[in-house]
Amino acid sequence: MSGILENSSIEALSSALAGAPQGAVLRARYEALAAEEPGLRRRNMAERLGVSELEVVAAHCGDVDAILLKSPPQVIFRELGRLGRVMALTRNDHCVHERHGQYEDIKAGEQMGIVLGPDIDLRVFFSDWASTLAVNEAGRRSLQFFDAAGTALHKVFLTDASDVRAYEALVAQFAEPAPQFPEVRPLGPKARPANGPLSHTFRDDWLAMKDTHEFHGLLKRHDVARLHALEGVGPDLAQKVSNDQAERMLTDVAERDIPFMCFVGNHGIIQIHSGPVKALRRTGPWFNVLEPHFNLHLDTTGIVSTWVVNKPSEDGWITSLECFDDRDELIVQFFGVRKPGVPELASWRSLMMSYCTVPLAS
Repeated sequence: MSGILENSSIEALSSALAGAPQGAVLRARYEALAAEEPGLRRRNMAERLGVSELEVVAAHCGDVDAILLKSPPQVIFRELGRLGRVMALTRNDHCVHERHGQYEDIKAGEQMGIVLGPDIDLRVFFSDWASTLAVNEAGRRSLQFFDAAGTALHKVFLTDASDVRAYEALVAQFAEPAPQFPEVRPLGPKARPANGPLSHTFRDDWLAMKDTHEFHGLLKRHDVARLHALEGVGPDLAQKVSNDQAERMLTDVAERDIPFMCFVGNHGIIQIHSGPVKALRRTGPWFNVLEPHFNLHLDTTGIVSTWVVNKPSEDGWITSLECFDDRDELIVQFFGVRKPGVPELASWRSLMMSYCTVPLAS
């Protein structure tokens, strides 16, 4: 096929990326740190070295080969359905969300994207997406998407059920023919809400919502951050609970067979799981869901505040459990499983209400 490189050319492109002077220096520093502190994960190694994860991968640190793919990342993202069944990974500083399935019903525009398969369910914000690498780490192959600062936003790993030939063809088709070692730069400053005192009109507007998707517009219209809104709207609409509530909730839904939705994201993407879970395990600071098709790894030491949030809709009240970190960023968000036009699960609503000391609006 025209435009597809041979394997020998692909190997040469991988060597060219690793052979950059920056790569050689970084590999030496990485190896020295790995010898001093064995067992550190790549993300933590990059942080200790004062570089980005993108630079560590591009430099072929550890047992890694990497090939730079063409920009913009959207052109690669649109092709992910070709790979068959894979594992999609999205994380932030305190939570990792891993979901097995196939990318289906993919839409990827200049700014926004969405994937609406029965297993892989994503909402994508492409404004900060900058580069894509095809990565082979000791035989484990993946596509990894990074922002301009070199932070990994989303990763797609091959599994035993994936189409390896389709992966190889995709890499050959989109390999950057003249790869340069990536230059990272800080992301531009984000506009911060004024966070003034909440007026009664904010509460009135909250109560007037017909759909939970109106919430982002409500915050923007009143120029307040999410956590600031929760702190001021009143305990019948947003109630602070114990920071061990996420672990307790996961234990409760597993014991009671309550299907739920779990949203984990960063500034570039939100990944969603829907369904029940059974397999839970605590490992040090991490509380884990370990299902064959869904893994969640939640560092509960990063949770600074936890809230039960109560929003009206045309389908009735919708409740969620939300955890925030020390930068007031959302770590993870949980809902009962539901579809538009369907009321919230009574079992989920009852569970959320049982966590509250003040009755929720109903």
